[in-house]
Amino acid sequence: MLELSDGRKLHLGERTAIVGVLNVTPDSFSDGGQNYESTRAISRALELEDEGADIIEIGGESTRPGAVRLTAEEELSRVVPVLEGILGKVNVPLAIDTYKSEVAAAAVSLGAAIINDVSALRFDPGLADVAARERSVLVLMHMRGEPANMQKIPPSADIFSEIDTDLDAAIRVAESRGVSRDRIVIDPGIGFGKTLEQNLAILNHLERLERFGLPVMIGTSRKSFIGRLTGHREDKRMFGSAASIAIAILNGAHLIRVHDVRQMAEAARIADAIISSTTENRG
Repeated sequence: MLELSDGRKLHLGERTAIVGVLNVTPDSFSDGGQNYESTRAISRALELEDEGADIIEIGGESTRPGAVRLTAEEELSRVVPVLEGILGKVNVPLAIDTYKSEVAAAAVSLGAAIINDVSALRFDPGLADVAARERSVLVLMHMRGEPANMQKIPPSADIFSEIDTDLDAAIRVAESRGVSRDRIVIDPGIGFGKTLEQNLAILNHLERLERFGLPVMIGTSRKSFIGRLTGHREDKRMFGSAASIAIAILNGAHLIRVHDVRQMAEAARIADAIISSTTENRG
């Protein structure tokens, strides 16, 4: 169970939580520009809830390979109008996808209960102070390098050891700044500085993350490794995404971060039912 700052609870042991992605950017890798205009983004947020999202995550800065960093002012100019427009119109929890403490603080003041930091506090450790003060859930994602160079740096010789070491360090930083461990979620960062083979191995061995004793978020939706395996462009990777999501859930994922909410929610429910059936039969 994951308790949010507003008292709501996500019963992650019972069903997988669907995190619907709302990119308020002109250049995100799969849907850049589609929801860049704030009125359209607000409308899309309502659609995501209707499609079955348990959480709506808003992001104002692309972290696609090669992306350059935005200023906090630019990021705020994108996400604040959307958060203000959503406030009071959706019933599901909101998350902010940012690595900047200034953006996180503004988003939390406008109703965000979850902060998803793709840098796992490497870029701005002060973000943990915001999470601690506001009792926000903090997602720590593993990324090698940064978006501008993550696909250019040499591959890791031991990706599992690197993930373990880096997430351990991030968790220690979060806890040292007052974030309660029961409000931390981890994400191995599929696609963020990993090779095709490493992405597949991570999904196949998510049990390696069980030692942390923390909920695991997985984001495979429309990722390039699916395109490499199927030959399809981003908007044609739905079936590949569904397969990867089902495997992730069967291997221990608690939250899945997706673009095609209605379809991926259906895949998740089937995976959840299979897990439930297996558990009941063992009993």
